[in-house]
Amino acid sequence: VQLVESGGGLVQAGGSLKLSCTYSGYTSFIDCMGWFRQAPGKGPEGVATIGTAQGITRYSDSVKGRFTISQDKRRSTVYLQMDNLQPEDTAMYYCAARPTNTQPCVAAGRYSFAYWGQGTQVTVS
Repeated sequence: VQLVESGGGLVQAGGSLKLSCTYSGYTSFIDCMGWFRQAPGKGPEGVATIGTAQGITRYSDSVKGRFTISQDKRRSTVYLQMDNLQPEDTAMYYCAARPTNTQPCVAAGRYSFAYWGQGTQVTVS
């Protein structure tokens, strides 16, 4: 499974960005996709997840109401729409995929995601 993120960049506070994560390879056993981020000097943070079968989503409290995760299976792409960005959103953003697991996607922990992209930088000034 290969994941490629795009869409990061520099934006002013209050602005928006839309990240894309295109996946390829043998992905039929992936049941959960997620976006994570890591800011300089901080640990990784789960931002949002989406179950690939029913599209059920979950968000961290820090982004709830501002970020939206979605998927387009025909394009093998997961998106993260980020609105009202704030300086504290500055981080490297990573897309990740989880192999089928008995635990619901909404409860998925970071360590259950086996496949990761290289990341895309988001900087909010």
